[in-house]
Amino acid sequence: MDQLLIRGGIPLRGSVRISGAKNAALPCVTAGLLTDGELRLANAPRLKDIETICRLLRHMGVAVEEDRVGHLTVSGRTVTRLEAPYDLVRTMRASVLVLGPLLARFGRARVSLP
Repeated sequence: MDQLLIRGGIPLRGSVRISGAKNAALPCVTAGLLTDGELRLANAPRLKDIETICRLLRHMGVAVEEDRVGHLTVSGRTVTRLEAPYDLVRTMRASVLVLGPLLARFGRARVSLP
């Protein structure tokens, strides 16, 4: 079995900022559809897909705010639409991530194919 053996005499100290991962952040943002409370996310990457999913959620009536860079607050309290329009869905395959939360909470959903 391969192993990595490190012999050191100085303990490591400090901090490292790890960038948020898009593929982890997208399902977390859409989870805001599941609750009428607030969902707070830190370290969300500033990418087009994150912006697009936030636009899609806002279209559905979800309150999405960026408090400061990379910090999102999502609240599904005000959901008014249970469908995702094609003009937003076609720009991102991950748009289908709204299906699960919508079905779980409201029992129905309508999302165009990306």
